Amino acid sequence: MPLNIPILLTWLRIILIPLLIAVFYVPETWVQTVGRDLAATLIFVVAAVTDWLDGYLARRWRQTSAFGAFLDPVADKLMVAAALIVLVQLGRLDAILAMIIIGREITISALREWMARIGAHKSVAVSMIGKIKTTAQMIAIPMLLYFSPLRGIDVFQVGTWLIYVAAVLTLWSMGYYMRMAWPHLIEEDRKR
Repeated sequence: MPLNIPILLTWLRIILIPLLIAVFYVPETWVQTVGRDLAATLIFVVAAVTDWLDGYLARRWRQTSAFGAFLDPVADKLMVAAALIVLVQLGRLDAILAMIIIGREITISALREWMARIGAHKSVAVSMIGKIKTTAQMIAIPMLLYFSPLRGIDVFQVGTWLIYVAAVLTLWSMGYYMRMAWPHLIEEDRKR
């Protein structure tokens, strides 16, 4: 396993997951100065920034690796899933939306793994729809974690709209990836 700054940033994102969850379970006095919602929001935002930064640095410094390519999406999916589950528990997100987003991530991860095994991984490379979905999701989640109005803006309402947009784009992008993989699925079935 190579150790470099991009991979260390990815590990930091994984380490932040239990911290994000713990914010809602530790005594209130531990997070009294900033509050639980703001602390969770800041943790998630730091994790989101490390997601962008590790990829940028790995490409810029030519420190990409197979391990980094594996670990980065795992860290992303774990962080998003943990945040969504926390939001469901707090009553700020419908469980069905969390299941749509988490279910899609599991499905597409499995599809990508299978496509890589048959040598067709480029058929399910990240699309623009997937990038827009991720952007909507990464903006919505901190807003839902923050919860309170900010300078007259109902942050929670805006976050709710964005998470619905993310859920629709989640289904759309899953359909896109499945359609791209379908010819390979048929071909593999014929080989059997």
